[in-house]
Amino acid sequence: MPGHRSITEAEKLAAAKLGGIAIRREQMAAVANIYRAASAVRQHLENSVLRGSDLTWTAFVVLWVVWVWGESETRHVAEEAGISKGTLTGVVRTLESRGLLRRDGHPSDGRLVLLRLTPEGEEFMARVFPAFNEEEAFVTAGLSDAECRSLAEGLRSVVLQVEKHGEERRQSLLGGAEPAPRRSGRRPRA
Repeated sequence: MPGHRSITEAEKLAAAKLGGIAIRREQMAAVANIYRAASAVRQHLENSVLRGSDLTWTAFVVLWVVWVWGESETRHVAEEAGISKGTLTGVVRTLESRGLLRRDGHPSDGRLVLLRLTPEGEEFMARVFPAFNEEEAFVTAGLSDAECRSLAEGLRSVVLQVEKHGEERRQSLLGGAEPAPRRSGRRPRA
């Protein structure tokens, strides 16, 4: 479990700290639990199936994106994986050295780089993903299939809200200022 406090302890401490402050508690709890769940799941998967494959979470996500999308530009892979292009460069070097991923120049634009899985990468993902999915089933074992669908739909709605309206909201809140540079998958500083 991430951190040294249980989710119940963290919730009690937050409630005591926030006391009489007028906030939207249900929304705060939803977002906090999205983060907690993502951290707990990521940590579990990194320490189980991915450790057995000698992969980091980020490397697995990059392989997943290229496996599902097929040959893709690096900028699109970085965006979909939620990492900076600089972070992607290091991950790609590692995956290339393991023979799982290949970098190629774009046929019509020499500035662009394309990524694709090697045959070994295709075989690797076909072998590792079922084990990864078994751990997805493990971490959601407390939910019924209907609850998993409902959770997935609710989280999809959160993602769509940010995709559709997040940039407009950001510009409104920050007076049009540029966003902070992406920091390799870590939670933003407070």
